[in-house]
Amino acid sequence: MKGVLVLLLCVSCLLALTQGYYHGGSGFEPLGKLIRARLSKRSVNSVTDEGASTEYSPVYLAPQVGLKEADKISTLPGQPSVNFDQYAGYVTVDPVAGRALFHYFTESESSSTKPLVLWLNGGPGCSSLAGGAMMELGAFRVNPDGKTLWHNEYAWNNLANVLFLESPAGVGFSYSNTSVEYGDKQTAADAYTFLLNWFERFPEYKTRDFYITGESYAGHYVPQLASLILKNNKITNHTVINLKGIAIGNAEIDFEDELSGMYDYYWTHALISDEHHKAILSNCNFSSSASVSAVCNSVLDQADAALGTVYYYDIYAPLCNSSSNSPAVSGFDPCSSNYVFTYLNTPEVQKALHANVTGITGPWDACNNTIFLNWDDRPDTILPTIKELMAGGVRVWIYSGDTDKRVPVTSTRYSLEKLGTPVKTPWYPWYNQGEVGGYAVEYQNVTFVSIRGAGHFVPSYQPQRALAVFSSFLDGKLPPRRN
Repeated sequence: MKGVLVLLLCVSCLLALTQGYYHGGSGFEPLGKLIRARLSKRSVNSVTDEGASTEYSPVYLAPQVGLKEADKISTLPGQPSVNFDQYAGYVTVDPVAGRALFHYFTESESSSTKPLVLWLNGGPGCSSLAGGAMMELGAFRVNPDGKTLWHNEYAWNNLANVLFLESPAGVGFSYSNTSVEYGDKQTAADAYTFLLNWFERFPEYKTRDFYITGESYAGHYVPQLASLILKNNKITNHTVINLKGIAIGNAEIDFEDELSGMYDYYWTHALISDEHHKAILSNCNFSSSASVSAVCNSVLDQADAALGTVYYYDIYAPLCNSSSNSPAVSGFDPCSSNYVFTYLNTPEVQKALHANVTGITGPWDACNNTIFLNWDDRPDTILPTIKELMAGGVRVWIYSGDTDKRVPVTSTRYSLEKLGTPVKTPWYPWYNQGEVGGYAVEYQNVTFVSIRGAGHFVPSYQPQRALAVFSSFLDGKLPPRRN
């Protein structure tokens, strides 16, 4: 009985942690903790993105014959009937270290010509299966019973074949048999190795148009992987990946802008007082490469405490707790992460997904709360890499849900100003279903789009508007004006 009680307590703690990152909670918050940790560890060497090496590192390639068939999912427990194929399984990226990355792949109903899109969640250390696939842009969402699924009519596989990757090793069902040096470069290298092996497993996609998408700390993952692909495409004798574009949402791309934009957002949205805002302006210099002063840290602590229990990732969303479980204004259920936690910890579900082959002990969790503590390889800005992609002819879209306070729209707009690129199409309202869906501005080689009424996890809160933006991105056209 005592053992059962301990297990229940552990599960409750994990639910609270998961809920804090994904939807409706106020507990575990990896990106925020990473930001504050970085404030005390900044150094001159970490201010700029040094980029990937121009030298080619040999990539591990393994035979993939028969593995596509082994990955095919006959049906997921409790799923409704659908007309597309889905796959899941592991791709080994380092056989010596025992690193393998888990993927979940949903084809489009007519996949013969549609592009391939990779989705990456951030954290760092959080699951693309739990987040992107099960609560955002995936084909299914989990019902409150934690046993059955319902079909998301605004899933992105309406328009593309969508590949969800659990990265780095140690996230979700991905694993490593040895210790991992977590950081940006290793994550990009492993993701690139994954892709080359995946294309051997699914060779029909080798020549498809390829796009990389993601959100939050994937503001680092996505541009860095895209940069590595561009470099290796020029010097490798392996598969040349047909990279066409990237799209990143509410993305951490510049540390200074994230902090200054975040506290400006708090103030302009009446979340902190004039006094707190003035104290931050007077005592904090976020542009300095040195760690912030004790006075600044104290001021930030006071401002953060003044926020109360407003949800980090959507200032208008309710929390998931015993006294308030009503849907968000958008209709999104704030307790969805609890349902996903239950579903993905079901043995029958893991078996159908070909997951958890290592027999790990303890419950599966959406976020690995030890990864961000050891994430030392991270440049303060990813803007040089974005500029490189812009110059290289890669379509770059940066989108932002306007109710997120963790990486708010103000931070993104400050970073866009730093790019210093001229405006081609001035700021305008774009429309969806007869209403303003948000705002857009086209710069030279980069496009910015806001999504009205969406938080950090844009496709969760505004699925229809998110799909409209995704459609425009794939078409290479600006979101529609009023008809």
